[in-house]
Amino acid sequence: MTNTSALNPQSNPASESATGLKTNRASWTPASWTTKPIKQDAVYDDRKKVEKSLAKLQRLPPIVTPTEIANLKASLRDVALGKAFLLQGGDCAELFDYCNENAIESKIKLLLQMSLVLIWGANKPIVRIARMAGQYAKPRSSPMEIVNGKEIPSFRGDILNGFELDERALDPSRLVDAYYHSSSTLNYIRAAIGSGLADLHRPLDWGLGHVRDPELQEKYSKTVMSITDSLNFMKTVGADTASKALETVDIYTSHEGLLLEYEQSLTRLLKDPAPPGSYGINEQKSWYNTSAHFVWIGDRTRQIDGAHIEFFRGIENPIGVKIGPTTSSSDLLALLRTLNPSVEVGKITLITRYGASKVRKLLPEHIRTVEKSEYARSVVWQCDPMHGNTRSTSTGIKTRQFSDILSELQEVMAIHKEEGSYLGGVHLELTGDAVTECTGGSEGLCDDDLSLNYTSFCDPRLNEKQALELAFLIAGNLRDTTTKPTS
Repeated sequence: MTNTSALNPQSNPASESATGLKTNRASWTPASWTTKPIKQDAVYDDRKKVEKSLAKLQRLPPIVTPTEIANLKASLRDVALGKAFLLQGGDCAELFDYCNENAIESKIKLLLQMSLVLIWGANKPIVRIARMAGQYAKPRSSPMEIVNGKEIPSFRGDILNGFELDERALDPSRLVDAYYHSSSTLNYIRAAIGSGLADLHRPLDWGLGHVRDPELQEKYSKTVMSITDSLNFMKTVGADTASKALETVDIYTSHEGLLLEYEQSLTRLLKDPAPPGSYGINEQKSWYNTSAHFVWIGDRTRQIDGAHIEFFRGIENPIGVKIGPTTSSSDLLALLRTLNPSVEVGKITLITRYGASKVRKLLPEHIRTVEKSEYARSVVWQCDPMHGNTRSTSTGIKTRQFSDILSELQEVMAIHKEEGSYLGGVHLELTGDAVTECTGGSEGLCDDDLSLNYTSFCDPRLNEKQALELAFLIAGNLRDTTTKPTS
C-alpha cells in the first residue's frame, strides 16, 4: 500500500520531540502501520481519488476532543476497578440512512432506558458507549460474493460501498461522506441530550405488554416500580433539583477501527487535557484518534505483527480488542504488552465472544492468563454474547437465538464470579426499532417471523423489546450478586 501519510505534516517524527510529545511509543507514527501486513484492506481502482478524499479528511476538524476521550478513560478506569459498569450497544453496520432524527433518538432512548435498569441492578454508575457515529465499515470473510450467478464485491459498509448491486464498487468519496454522517450524528446526539432527551424528570415508556409470561411480567413490573419509586423519592426530597445528574448523561461514540487510512486521517497530535484541579496549561501532547471516543480491533484483524495492532498501539484513546476461540493465551498477553506496555488501568477493554457452547471451556483460561500477569485488575472485561451465537435458518437467513445470547451472558457472569474477576460490561448489537432479526425473547419470535421486518444488511440485532428484556435479566443477576449476603 502507498504510504499516504508522507504528505501529512503530522507524521513527521522530527516535530514530535519539539512539541512535548509523549515518547513511550518509540518508532510509532500514524503512518507506521503501512509497513506491516494488513487484513481486510480496501483496494480502490482510482488511487488519485483516494488521495483527494484523505487530504480533505486531514483538513477537517476533529469529530471528538481529547477532553472527551480523557473523561471516558477515567470512567473506564472505574469500570476496570469494579466501581462502574459498561453498556455498549448499537447497530452491527451503521448506514448513512440512519443519520436521521428518529433513528438516532430511538437508539439513544433505548440505551438510556437500559442503563437505568442496569443502575438499579448493579448499584453502580453506568458508562454508556454507543456503536454510532462511525460504525460504517464491516469485516467480511471474502471481498467477493456470488449474486444471481455473478461474482461481485461484497457489501463492506457504507464507508466503502453501497448495498445495492450497482453500488458495490469501492467509492473513495464515501470516506468523506462517512466523516460528515458521523459528525452530524454526534452533533444531534449532543443537541438532543442538551435539550433534555436524557432528563429523568420526563416520564419513561416502560410498556411490558409484549411479555407473555405472567411471572416474568410481574418480575419486570416490580423492577420498574422500584426504579420509578426511587426517582419519585428523589423528586420529593428535592435531590433531583440539587444536581444536574437527572437531567443529562454522557454518551460516548465507538466503532471498529477497520479502515486504517480513514482512522489515520483523523488522528491528530493534540494537547493533553489538564489534570482535574489544575489551572496551568498542559504542554504535553499525544496522538488522539478523533474519529470516535472508543475504537476496537476486530477478531479478524488482531494479528500481533499486523497493521491494525501497529496503528492502535500509538493512539491515546481507550481501545477494545475482540477475544474469541482462536485467541491463544500467549497472543492475549502479547496483545496487552504491545497495546498497553505501561499497564494503564482501563486502557484496554477485552471484548470476549465465544458462543454459548464454548464459553465455559475457553473463558476461564483467558481470565487466569490476564489476572495472574502484570495486567491483573487493569483491563475491562466485557461480554459480547452476540457474535459467537449467529446461526442460519433452513432458508439461509442469518439470525441469533435470544436464549443463546442470555446463556452466554449468564455463563460469563458465573465464570467471572468463580475466578474472582469482575465482569465490567456488555457489548450488544441492537436497534431501537421493532425489527425481527433475532428469535426468542418474551415476544416469542420464531424463524417464520424473521421476514416480518428484517432490515439489517449484515448481522441480526436485538429489537428494542429484546434489548430491554436482556437489560432486566442482566440487572436481576447483578442485583442478586450484590445483595446476596456473604457467609
